[in-house]
Order: sequence, then C-alpha cells, then structure tokens
Amino acid sequence: MSPRPTIWGGPAKARARARGFTLIELLVVITIVAIASAAISISLRDPAASQLEREAERLTGLLETARAESRAAGVEVQWLPLVGDASGDQFRFVGLPASVPMPRRWLGEAVAVEIVGARSLTLGPEPMIGPQQLVLSIGQQRVVLSTDGLSPFQASPVGSSS
Repeated sequence: MSPRPTIWGGPAKARARARGFTLIELLVVITIVAIASAAISISLRDPAASQLEREAERLTGLLETARAESRAAGVEVQWLPLVGDASGDQFRFVGLPASVPMPRRWLGEAVAVEIVGARSLTLGPEPMIGPQQLVLSIGQQRVVLSTDGLSPFQASPVGSSS
C-alpha cells in the first residue's frame, strides 16, 4: 500500500510546492521590475538636456516678465545676448527701469544663443511685438523659444512644430 498523504508534511506538501508561483507573487515581482526600470530610465537622462530645459523655462519667464514691465512702463525693452562681456554678464535686458532688477547670467554653464533674423529681441511696449524666435543650445542639445507676437514665448525642442 502507498503512504497516506498527511496535512503536515509528506507527499501532499511536496506536491503543493511543485505547482509554481502564485498570482500575487508574480504581480509583486513584475511591480518591482517596473519600478526599477523606471528609476533607471529617469537616472539615465542627459544632464545637458535637463539644464537646457531649465534654462529655456527660466528665460521664457524672464522674457514674459520683461514684456509686462515694458507695457506697464511704456518703454521699449530689448533682450540682448552678450558674448565676452567684460562685466561677466551673459545677457541683458536693455530699457527696463532700474527698479526692475533682472538676472544677467545663465544658471549653469554658458548657453549658446542664436536669435533668428536679428541681434536682439524686442519685448514691447506694444502689446503685439511681431513674431520672434531664438535657439538655445548646449552641446548638441537645442531648444527653440518663439512667439507669434501676441501669445507668450514658448519652448519647443528643435524639430517639433510650434
């Protein structure tokens, strides 16, 4: 006669272990793998791309602030990128009242700037300033800041339409 299966051990317990993983165990493993994959993909992001994105967002805010100040004061304001300036400034807002202090340097390493079709951006005092576009770059990374003249400046990666 064959041995009787018992509840506390023996052949019945060995058979139960041989069946495989439970659904909950599989879901836990899949969740851990997904979280690890997400963490790795986020950590692999190019630091130049991150810096350029921050610089573009900051410059967009600064340009819109200068535009509003230009309209409020009724004076013409221009944004001018500077290269090799003796003061160490990397850009300047020309025409703003002295009571409106604006940054003059990039947050990190210097950003290359190309204003399309002009030497500077005109920010006011008229509500409609005309279409303007500039390209910011760090290494191979490039971002375009543009406005149609009425809407705010918007950042978009090079190659996408705005």
